[in-house]
Amino acid sequence: MLKLANKVAVITGAGSGIGRAIAQLFGKEGAFVHIVDLNKDDAQKVADELIAAGGKAQAHGCNVVEQHELLAIAAEIGDVDILVNNAGVAHVGNLENCTEADFERVFQVNVKGAYNALYAFIPGMKARQQGAILNMASIAALVGITDRFAYSMSKGAIYAMNLSVARDYMAYNIRSNSISPARVHTPFVDGFISKNYPGQEEEMFAKLSASQPIGRMAQPEEIAKLALFLCSDDAQFITGNDYPIDGGFIKLNN
Repeated sequence: MLKLANKVAVITGAGSGIGRAIAQLFGKEGAFVHIVDLNKDDAQKVADELIAAGGKAQAHGCNVVEQHELLAIAAEIGDVDILVNNAGVAHVGNLENCTEADFERVFQVNVKGAYNALYAFIPGMKARQQGAILNMASIAALVGITDRFAYSMSKGAIYAMNLSVARDYMAYNIRSNSISPARVHTPFVDGFISKNYPGQEEEMFAKLSASQPIGRMAQPEEIAKLALFLCSDDAQFITGNDYPIDGGFIKLNN
């Protein structure tokens, strides 16, 4: 039996990487998946993939920083069962290497973007007395990571907002949880390595992989499997929790 049969899911940042993997798995498990991404073409490609595989999907071009855009999508879709707050950007640098513009960009996308999505979709869930929310945090919210000042700030905010939403909307049968991945092998990682370490791509990929005690990066599909469980009815007794998926990074990296 499909785990998300007849469910409607909204996934932000679903045009690539972890969001794409979550969208593909949710579609395979029976959900009608609304793919929200800044790049409408990327969103449409993922929607086309899902439809070609026999699933149901719709693409939405959207800048999550703009609340009115998410409110318009919420009004267009109507009833939503699942919201996955996945859209985000990264920044490499400590406090002194984080300009005001850098800080503002990370805050606007990662923090305000998640707030905007919650603001747009929770009222509908509240009216229907049901909903499952998943927020993408990071191990950077839980432990100190070198040169990730702004990124850590933003994911710490996600961690805290998740708890607040879980508490405030528990009475309306709305669950809210978060996932905290370690390094995941996405196109962003490949692009970061090629940009910052030209000619050393293989060496740097191996070094970054080895930073997880398990000896490799996670695959987006592995994150998607945890997302599926937390958003499915199998997790009806789970809310207000964060789940590290980190290859042993937090507890075993010493």
